[in-house]
Amino acid sequence: MAVNPLLEPSTRPFGAVPFDAIAIGHFVPALDAAIAQAKDKLAAIKADPRPADFANTIAALEQATAAVYDIAYAYSNLRAAHGDPAMHALAKEIMPKLIELESDINLDAALFERVKAVHARLDAAGLSPEQRMLADKSYRSFKRNGGLLSPKEKEALREIDEELSTLGPQFSENVLKDTNAYELILKDKKDLAGLPESALEAAAGAAAKKGLADTWLFSLQGPSVNAFLRYSERRDLRQKLWTAFSSRAFHGAQDNRALVLAIAGLRHKRAKLLGFQSHAHFQMEERMAEHPDKVRSFLDRLLHKSLPAARREMDELRAFMKANGGSGDELMPWDYAYWSNRLKEKLFDLNAEELRPYFPLANVLNGAFEHARRLYGLVFKPVSGVPTYAGDVEIYEVQDEATGAYRGLFYADFFPRATKSGGAWCTRYRGQWVDDKGVSHRPHVSIVCNFTMPTATKPALLTFMEVKTLFHEFGHALHSLLSDVKHRSLSCTNVYRDFVELPSQIMENWITEKESLALFARHYETGEVIPDALVQKILASENFHAAYQMVRQLRFGILDLAWYAQDPAAINDVESYEQTAVAATDLVPHVPGTNQSCSFEHIFSGGYSAGYYGYKWAEVLDADAFELFKERGIFSREVADRFRTAILERGGTEHPMALYKRFRGREPDPDALLRRSQLI
Repeated sequence: MAVNPLLEPSTRPFGAVPFDAIAIGHFVPALDAAIAQAKDKLAAIKADPRPADFANTIAALEQATAAVYDIAYAYSNLRAAHGDPAMHALAKEIMPKLIELESDINLDAALFERVKAVHARLDAAGLSPEQRMLADKSYRSFKRNGGLLSPKEKEALREIDEELSTLGPQFSENVLKDTNAYELILKDKKDLAGLPESALEAAAGAAAKKGLADTWLFSLQGPSVNAFLRYSERRDLRQKLWTAFSSRAFHGAQDNRALVLAIAGLRHKRAKLLGFQSHAHFQMEERMAEHPDKVRSFLDRLLHKSLPAARREMDELRAFMKANGGSGDELMPWDYAYWSNRLKEKLFDLNAEELRPYFPLANVLNGAFEHARRLYGLVFKPVSGVPTYAGDVEIYEVQDEATGAYRGLFYADFFPRATKSGGAWCTRYRGQWVDDKGVSHRPHVSIVCNFTMPTATKPALLTFMEVKTLFHEFGHALHSLLSDVKHRSLSCTNVYRDFVELPSQIMENWITEKESLALFARHYETGEVIPDALVQKILASENFHAAYQMVRQLRFGILDLAWYAQDPAAINDVESYEQTAVAATDLVPHVPGTNQSCSFEHIFSGGYSAGYYGYKWAEVLDADAFELFKERGIFSREVADRFRTAILERGGTEHPMALYKRFRGREPDPDALLRRSQLI
């Protein structure tokens, strides 16, 4: 491989990642070469005879590893979105190399001395606020990654980090394998009772791809399992599918229990070595919440407000189930989606399947684009000639409407595949920064989802929840596309974890506004705008089981904190520990043999360890922020400009509370979320 496309400047339009030229064998050689170049640059920083200053130390450190992380992002993103077994196996080689480099930097006393020298003169150095933030971030990074430890302690930290570097990818790989391994194949039409045409057509198509004629295949992919649990009248089959989904990576060859204990234990050990009480204490030093006790108080307050209402909702649902022929004496987890859907239909005369025809994916995506245009003056134009990593990925050039200026690339990857992790996320292949010549390098952003697929007779028709997910991830994308800062490590979504969800979650608010729905909710066959009657049903039902949904999310946050806010050394049974930790949030009985922790990728292999509470924390911010849009008009350009310039453009250049107060004129009202959920 004389020419490695990962090491050469891209010749593709917009400098896009040359997916068409990258082979799996390119990654390790490219990474090795980039790491060698980075080490040469780091050595030059240390050998510089000039006194340490921002340019020759702080900025130089950031630039030294830029090529390394461009390669790392390309690999990690592909592993999650289109990772075959060979790509996943490569993690065992790539991740330790990255961790070794990070350890070499963070534990280098000479580099830290130069950073400390700059940090000690912040007030006298005449730095801009952004430069001060980057210098402070660099100093804290060295401290938080072992810079103050003894040589023996540094070596212990290095060993912990190297071990952790392979455990997270293995955790995700196990979840993906278990998700892909399960198939519910039905051959008798009586087993299909209650399932709508959309679910049946998708299941028949999935079976046909496997060469199975006259059968229906349901999987653990989101669109499939969710539709089955919501509509199937066969309680025994709902139980079977729910149990399979809820026990992923909890049994057999892909059992993650040992990994859960190992990851939690190593993160705690690492935190203690660095002088913190727990991993949660370590994480929250750089969070808006600041301390686990503050998070506990926050979660407890929301639970206190929502739990009584959630229990009333469940009592009503149990009564409804029994009154309408439900079998069994207790409402079980596999019953919730089915019976809550039926109750919702009765209360609001709204069948979720009625909505699908008005949400063809193409319309919804164009609706998101139109919101970006009205609020922020961005336009999205399809482009050709830019390579993708999978055939169904779409690419758009993003421009400023007023000037035509290029703002970035937007990749849209919407459908499940066997090589894609579950869920939905937003990521970047290129960040945003301004080089020393004043040239602004624009971001390349991707949203990756697992939506309902098109069938032989219909385009992809989304559920309302999928519409919400698209707008959520699009909000993350806007955070990056509108970024306008100098330094890449402060740009885009490089912000505190409990602040990063504000730009995404606020976008969800628009899809429950009549004015917004009129822009894109059109029938895929007739082009008819969604009728007012349906819109009113959507709005009326928006807070259906809001308390249940609140408690469900709080449960995840409480479980996360249970793993990371104390020493896990005494835990030997993952299932019983989890159940004890979340018992206060139980609304349906626990089913032995099922477990959330073993497939909880957010906190064991993603970036949300001791941070899952951030979704609720940011919901308070987004509810409070959207109240201003509601006051001034949901497409108020004046409010949108304030949100853009105070928050979206600024990345992590200031403390998030300072950014929020600049937008809102005050700190967020903690009751805003409860008001929106009608819990006060």
